[in-house]
Amino acid sequence: MSHYYVDSTCLVVALAFLVFWIGYWFVHLLAIAYGKWKLHSKSCKLPKETPYPAVSILKPLTGVDKNLFSNLETFFTMRYPVYELLFCISDESDPSLMLVKKLIDKYPDVDAQIFIGGEKVGINPKINNIQLGYASAKYELFMISDSGVRMKDDTLIDMVQHMKEDVGLIHQMPFVCDRDGFPATLEKIYFGTAHARIYLAADLVGINCATGMSALMRKKLIDEAGGLKAFGCYLAEDFFLAKAIKDRGWKIGICSQPAWQNPSICQIPTFQKRIIRWTKLRIAMVPSTIVFEPLSECMMLGILAAWSVYWLFECDPLAVYLLHVLFWFLLDWILLSVVQDGPLPFSKFEFVLGWFLRELAAPFLFLNALLRPAIRWKAGVYRLKWGGVVEEIKSTVKL
Repeated sequence: MSHYYVDSTCLVVALAFLVFWIGYWFVHLLAIAYGKWKLHSKSCKLPKETPYPAVSILKPLTGVDKNLFSNLETFFTMRYPVYELLFCISDESDPSLMLVKKLIDKYPDVDAQIFIGGEKVGINPKINNIQLGYASAKYELFMISDSGVRMKDDTLIDMVQHMKEDVGLIHQMPFVCDRDGFPATLEKIYFGTAHARIYLAADLVGINCATGMSALMRKKLIDEAGGLKAFGCYLAEDFFLAKAIKDRGWKIGICSQPAWQNPSICQIPTFQKRIIRWTKLRIAMVPSTIVFEPLSECMMLGILAAWSVYWLFECDPLAVYLLHVLFWFLLDWILLSVVQDGPLPFSKFEFVLGWFLRELAAPFLFLNALLRPAIRWKAGVYRLKWGGVVEEIKSTVKL
């Protein structure tokens, strides 16, 4: 009797893993097809009888790196008729202030203002920093754009063209500029494969996947939700801004251009800490992440698929696993090429090294996030509650 029960249980589990495995291959293919259709399409000018809506752009700044000046300058040279730049700097002694003043002097025809000191409206330091700029924004459409993002001259046109009458938020899928060094290769592989796969698939089916590094929103919808300050109790304010908009019956979506992240500092430990922080946020906001995220990783899912196929069909599990890894690898190369939309800045050998490092490290980074839930971000240390609300804790907490 007990042997029959064990066999039945294993059969059900094996079938469940097999169905999940097959389904995830469809996610791969959907992401590639949708990315090919959606990304990098050329934006066209709006008809002359349709005016471009004016846009307020909030730029939170803290500190400088060697790429900051050129990144910020791309916002002064955009091909867009009416917009304002609202630079939000947390401290008057911050070195970014000098760079912004130089750019304002260099481009006097661009409507730009500086807000210093922010306003304490919650725990989230980014929300506190941009609150004054948000309160002073003149236009109905506003955009939050992180300091490391680099714009093309038609990026804002592309985002506005995707802001249809029933759309409340348009965001850019995170990607990275071409940079030298293996850490930069690793970042590009991550954002162009594992991250892009989920991001594109989620956008296709209407799941909230918005990130706040570059997002265009309707101000009236945020004001209806209590204003930007209402989201100061969250660290993942981008997720909850998008949720508030969707809850009001509006759509969200991505535009055709990725967000080109271009910070000068690129190190593997820093990158991994960022991935761990994002994982901690997802675990707190969407608890099902604890189960489904590890299962969506190549190595773990390959092991489970190999066991399932062996149990159900008595196939060689090693052969199944190796074929699984090979096809996953090839589909990731295709997806990365789609997102890049041009020649990759590294060799195929570097891609192999970076891809295997990313895939092998993923389970350990997830365990780190699960076992050490406190978050160190900017100058603070935070504890997340279920649902995403955050509280600040002492910096002596071990992370």
